Order: sequence, then C-alpha cells, then structure tokens
Amino acid sequence: MPGDGAAPRPDTDGAGRGTPAGKLRVVLCWHMHQPQYRDAESGDFLLPWTYLHGIKDYSDMAHHIEAVPGAMAVVNFSPVLLDQLDDYSVALGAWQRTGKRIPDPILAVLADGLPEDRAKWPGLVRAYLRANREHLVDRWPAYRELAARAAPWTGAGADPDPALDPPMREGDGQFVLDLAVWYHLAWFGESVRRSDERAQQLLAKERHFDADDRRLVLEIVSDVLAGLVPRYRRLMGTGQVELSVTPWGHPIVPLMLDFKAARESIPDAPLPVDDEYPDGEGRARWHVARAIQDFTRAFGVRPRGCWPSEGAVSTATVKLLDSFGFDWLATGEGVLRASLEQSGQEPTPERLHVPYRVQGGRTRCFFRNEHLSDLIGFTYSKWHGDDAVANFVHQLELLADRYGDDSRRTIAVILDGENAWEHYPYNGWYFLRGMYEKLADHPRLRLSTFSQALHEDAEAAALQELVAGSWVHGTLSTWIGAPQKNRAWEMLCDAKRMFDQVVVEGGLTDDEQRRAEIQLGVCEGSDWAWWFGDYNPSGTVASFDTLYRRHLTALYRLLGEAPPDYLAQAFATGGGDAEGGGTMRRAGT
Repeated sequence: MPGDGAAPRPDTDGAGRGTPAGKLRVVLCWHMHQPQYRDAESGDFLLPWTYLHGIKDYSDMAHHIEAVPGAMAVVNFSPVLLDQLDDYSVALGAWQRTGKRIPDPILAVLADGLPEDRAKWPGLVRAYLRANREHLVDRWPAYRELAARAAPWTGAGADPDPALDPPMREGDGQFVLDLAVWYHLAWFGESVRRSDERAQQLLAKERHFDADDRRLVLEIVSDVLAGLVPRYRRLMGTGQVELSVTPWGHPIVPLMLDFKAARESIPDAPLPVDDEYPDGEGRARWHVARAIQDFTRAFGVRPRGCWPSEGAVSTATVKLLDSFGFDWLATGEGVLRASLEQSGQEPTPERLHVPYRVQGGRTRCFFRNEHLSDLIGFTYSKWHGDDAVANFVHQLELLADRYGDDSRRTIAVILDGENAWEHYPYNGWYFLRGMYEKLADHPRLRLSTFSQALHEDAEAAALQELVAGSWVHGTLSTWIGAPQKNRAWEMLCDAKRMFDQVVVEGGLTDDEQRRAEIQLGVCEGSDWAWWFGDYNPSGTVASFDTLYRRHLTALYRLLGEAPPDYLAQAFATGGGDAEGGGTMRRAGT
C-alpha cells in the first residue's frame, strides 16, 4: 500500500489473486548506480558521472513515470549512489549560501572560472567533450562548432597525450567556458530542457556565456539533484514505483563469501592466490545492513526487495539476504537456466517467468528476461521510437499468447537505468514515453512491481540450489578469473588483512574505525574489476585503475599504515572497443 515501499495492492478475487484477470504482468526494473568517485583524501570528485546521470537519466525517468498515470516500475538505488547525490546537493547548497568551493573540478569552473594555469585548460576541454558525439554533441550546432575547434587538444585518438597539447592563449578562455556550459546543457535531461525556462534561455543564447549564465547552470544542477530523492519518494507514495536496494558499496557478494563460487559456472576459472576473502561473510553482512539503514533514512521505509550487485547470486547469497528479511531479489535468466540444468530439468518456457524459492527459504527470486532487456539496452536505440515501442509491446504480446491468464507469470525486464539512454535520440524520450503509455493502457498486459506480484500470487516454484552467477553470461567471469581482475582481489585481500590487524590491535578511535569501514566498503565495490580487462577502452581502464589504487591508498592511510609500493604503479590496461563504451554488457555471449 502507499508508503510501504511497494505499489498499492489491487482488488483481489476470492482466491487472493489480483485482478484484472487475463493480463500478463510486466515489471520494468531500472537499476541506478555509480561507484564512489570522491577521493577520500582530497575530498574531490575525480569523475563527474554521478551528478551528470542525476541531471539526465534519474531525472528523466522520474518525469516519464510522473507523466503517465498508469506507469509503474521498480527503481533500485545503490546506497553509494544515494550518498554521492546527497554530497553534491550539500556542496551546491553551501556554494549558493556562502560561495564555498564545489569539490568537483568540472563543476567548479562554472562557479569560479578557469584556473590561472593555462596548462590545465586542455584537460578541461577534453573533459567537456566526454559525451555521446551523435546525440549529445552534434545535436547542437553551437556545441558541434566548439567540438570542432577543440580538435588540436582532443586529437584523433581516444587517449591524446597531454605532453603534445598545443599551448592555449588567454583568448581561448571564453571558448573553454562556453564548452563548460554546453557540456551541461547537453547532459541535462530532456525533461529539464523542455520544462526549465533557465535552460531554454541558455540554449537560445548559444555563445559567449558569462558568469551569470554559468551560475544559472549551477542553479539548475542544484535544483534537479536536490529534487531527485523527494520525487522518487512521492512516486513510491502514489504506488507508481517500488523502491529497492543493493548492498551498500555494490560488492559481488558470492565472491566475498567464497571465491570458488566462480567455478560453479566455469569449473576451471583461475582464482586469486588467496584462498578466500578475509571474513567475507562479515563484510557482506556489513554492506547489507548499512544499505538497509541508508535506504530507510533516504526514503522513510525499509526496502522489501533487493537487486544484488550485478544480479550476482549464489545459494549462500540468497540465504544471507533471506536472513535480513527481504521479500524478493532478482537476478539473471542465465542463472536460472544453469541451475535448472544442473538439477536435471530443462529450462522450458513453463519453468520461466515465475518466482522461485531456493532451498525452502522465504525470499522469492525473480529472473530477468534477457532478450527483452537487451533489446532496450542495445537494439532499440538504433530504431525510430514508435517502431521500438511497437516491437517491444509485440514481443510481450507473444508471451501473453503463450502464457494466457496464468497468474503466476511475471515478465521481468531489468537493466541499467542510466547508461543506455545517451545512445538514443533525445535521451530515449519518445521510446520511454511511448512504452509507458502503451503498457499502461494495454488490454492484455499490465505493469506491476515485484512486491505486488508476490501479493497477487504467493506461489513459488522450488529450486534446490542456485549455480552461482550474475546477469552477465550467467557467470561471475566479469569480476574474477582473468589476471588483472584476480590481481585486484589480491590487493584488496592485502588491505583487508591490514584492516583486521589494526582493528584487532585497537589502533583506531571509534570515528576512525567507522571511516575506515566505509572506505573498505568503497574498495570492495564491483565496478573496479568490471573495467579491468583488455576488452575495455584503454582510457576508461586507466581511469578506474587509478581510482581503485587511490581508494586502496586512502584506506591504508586511514589505518595509519604506509601503502604498499605496488599501489603507485598501474596494473590494468585496456585497448578494446567494447560495445556501448563498456558501460553495459549483453546478458549472453
């Protein structure tokens, strides 16, 4: 019911099942997450993706659901993202009240102007062009012209050498400042540009933005970010959105519990030299407990559901989440298929799209429809919006033909809620609006949430155990099993053993231990190993290699210990050209 974290319960028939009968239940689940980009030592955000996705994707998604009365969705937030959004709101509020410096160099230029050292300007030029060229840059003639002028500093390759930068003249300052404004105008969500008169004023001006214009940009950013959590709370209250959570730092829980879980799907997977992650269960419980606390503080209710980081699960992971009282969790279809096959059952259509209980536990597991989710993530961005909506609805109608009025069925479409949309024209505006409208008023399909599905039909199929895996390929190979990924785990194990030693010796005050625990949680996140590998772009791999080592270095210093020498050396390289820039992956190979 409204206010309990789930959608309102519909009228039920005498059997306790929801109405209207004969409509196939569809759950759209959007996972919102960014890793910790804030440097623990300097306090600065080293990459801007949290606030950029906030002003674009998190804002637009809320707008689409608000605009369609019958729209429904599950929106999953990682607490490390919520913490950063709050940090940005606090920082921008302090700047507006007192002029205090904004701890993000990309935003700080809008507040303070360019740094006096002109040698830093080319780096800013490159930063202000980190955007989808087709949909975020070339769409706007003025931004496109600025990008063309930036060619001497951006180079032909993906990773220009700063040592080869031509010098910038004082007269280039307005060019860089205009780039800074256009970067944010392009990253604003479509709903922001269409509804905010300040944004429209800046778009109309096009060039020669002054300090007042830059202040307007910052005010819009501040207003949008400050409004995000209240908007989603209201949508939860109206019953249009069920909010769910991920363990705090977005760790891969099956691997924290047991490295050998990786071999359940890939028997010969190479593992780190360490036999296990030290006190992995204790750390996994810390992430879940803190996630529940942070979520409850932000939204005023305890979460009923969990999207485990990357949908990564194992039998032990489900038991752990069950012990925290979650009603449901969700993961990838590949995990279900592998688990059924291991138990001697064929993954036939009759065994799909129903919730399962693992080893008789209470928590129900939903499994992602890979085909439909990947269509949204990778295919429909290249289609006309109306055609994409028609095809998506047709695919669901085919499932309705197959399953008829079987009330047990829930089609779960689950994907990244932020990275797909920059590959769509207009940030997916026409696809998302059309999809919600068509599904909200369809005679044979109905939008729902996972909690509502459980209320309408409490039955669940039995599954003796899960083959450990994730939504990516149904395995854990994205985070372990390759040399660079295993090395990341080995460095983390070293840091965890040092953490344990210092804590046992009583070398920290309560506040110091709390800050060290949080920093360890950041280091335990899944995002670092996600990027390590030759198949990802070298520039992005280098950024995450640097950030990971900085986070580990900060942990040692919080513990009062000298960081190992190896943390001063890069260990991960890239060079690939992953689809979508590597921010998303297809479920299948």
